[in-house]
Amino acid sequence: MMAVIYFIQITKDKLINHSKEEGMDVLKIVLTASASFIILFLLTKLMGKRQISQLTLFDYINGITIGSIAAEMATNLEDNVLLAPTAMVIFALLTILFNVLTTKSILFRRIITGKALILYSGGKLYCKNLSKVHMDVNEFLSQCRMNGYFDLSNIHTAVMEPNGQISILPVSTQRPVTPQDMSLYPKQEQPAITIIIDGKIMQRNLKHTGKDEAWLTEQLSLQNIESPEEVFLAIYESSGKLAVFERIDDNFNWDIFQ
Repeated sequence: MMAVIYFIQITKDKLINHSKEEGMDVLKIVLTASASFIILFLLTKLMGKRQISQLTLFDYINGITIGSIAAEMATNLEDNVLLAPTAMVIFALLTILFNVLTTKSILFRRIITGKALILYSGGKLYCKNLSKVHMDVNEFLSQCRMNGYFDLSNIHTAVMEPNGQISILPVSTQRPVTPQDMSLYPKQEQPAITIIIDGKIMQRNLKHTGKDEAWLTEQLSLQNIESPEEVFLAIYESSGKLAVFERIDDNFNWDIFQ
C-alpha cells in the first residue's frame, strides 16, 4: 500500500513539474513571438517601404533572412534570446548601409541593384539579354500580353527593369492620344481628399480643404444624409464636389463574373 501511495505521489509531482515546464515554455513562446513581431515591424519600417513594394535582389534576400531569424527567435526555447534580435539588427543595418551606398555611388548601385536591359527594340529581339535575365521567348511574349500588347509590331522598345518588371514603349502611332497632341491644355487636377472614413470626420483633411463642418453638414443634407455616421466614405474631389458613399450592409449576392 505504501509503495502504491509513493508511486502516486511521485507521478503527481512529475506531472506538476511537467505542467509547470510546459506553462513556462508556452509563456516564453508568447513573449519571444511578440518580441520578434515588434522587432520585425520596427526594422521593416526603418528599412523603408521599398522592402514591400519594389524589391531588389538584395532586399529580397534580406527580407527572407530577417523573417527566418524572427521565426527562429519565436520558437527557439534553448538559445540565448538576445542572439536572434542582434542578428536581425545587423541585417537591418547592413540593408540601410547598402541603400545609402547605392544612393551615393552609381557603380555600387549597378552592382547591387543591377541595370536595365533592352530585350526588344526596333523590331529586333536580343536573345543574349533574354538569356541574362533567364527569360525565354514564350515568357517574354506572355509579359507583353500582360502589358496589353499582343502584337510585337506595336512595340518600339521593351526594357527589363532592375526590379524584374518589363517596361514597354509603344510605337508612336499606337500610343494613346494626349491632350497636347490635340493642342489642348486642361486644368491640372489635384489629389482627392478623404473627408469621412467609416462614419468619422477627418478633421485635419477637412481643414486642409478650407471647408468647415457646417459646409459638410450642408453637403450631406443635399444628398439626404442626416449624419456622418451614415457615410462609409466621403471624398472631396478636385472639382470642389463631395463624393459620398453611404454605408450599405446588404450583401451583393449576384455574381456578375460567372
